[in-house]
Amino acid sequence: MNIAIWTHSALLLALLGIAPAQAADAPKAQEQGRPGKGLSEIPDPELNLMRGRYTVNGNAVAWFGVTMISQWQAGNQSAQSALTLGMDFSHNATTPKVSFTPSVTVTAPDAPLPVTPGRSVDSSGLQNVAGLTQSVQVAGDNNVASNATQLNVREGSAPTTTTEQSAPQAAAQQGGVSAVAQRDGNSASVQLQIQGVGAVQQWIRNGSVGQSIAIASDGQSVSNRMQIDLVRQTLASSGSLNQNVAQAMSMVRGVGRGPGQ
Repeated sequence: MNIAIWTHSALLLALLGIAPAQAADAPKAQEQGRPGKGLSEIPDPELNLMRGRYTVNGNAVAWFGVTMISQWQAGNQSAQSALTLGMDFSHNATTPKVSFTPSVTVTAPDAPLPVTPGRSVDSSGLQNVAGLTQSVQVAGDNNVASNATQLNVREGSAPTTTTEQSAPQAAAQQGGVSAVAQRDGNSASVQLQIQGVGAVQQWIRNGSVGQSIAIASDGQSVSNRMQIDLVRQTLASSGSLNQNVAQAMSMVRGVGRGPGQ
């Protein structure tokens, strides 16, 4: 959204319901001896075109953060892939300070993982889906799978972080089990994969946030958890806003008044 910066007088005119064109015509009408139009209500279609123009720092983002955790339990073997991604806009609205921390673990198996022949799942089409996506595909028995996404929006300041920029990727592998957490350009993702059994993914990229679980075996326990935090900058203090309105009122006295008004 493009937010235009208006003068104090234009801001007050909008609050009073005076269109800028009407305000400009009022002094001319007085000079020519014609009555001014006075105050008039701006119709809804015109207000729709002005949406957001009089918002002062109302949509400024101070912090954007994402946490992803994917876990897989298969018999005595477990795997986890996680990451935290933070973008601090408090110092620069166009170039944020980015922090990224990946984490992966894979435990050594005590026994080979069960692979059931003749079963398959395919989730490749999810790469073309925009918006928020949650998918669970299961071809087996006694499986547990869950996707959970939480969005927190609040006003305040960016959280203080001491974590320095980490490597763009972390990976671990034990036998046929692999875990990856990575950031690549404008995207970040975590993935767990067991050869012949299935795959678990979470991602955030331009225009898409998603969670995917695909299992083609029995007795698997899988979970995806994602938390998105959005912190908006606190609006200007009421004292400063009152001062701006008072100044605007003194600048537009007489606007819209005709003779005898």
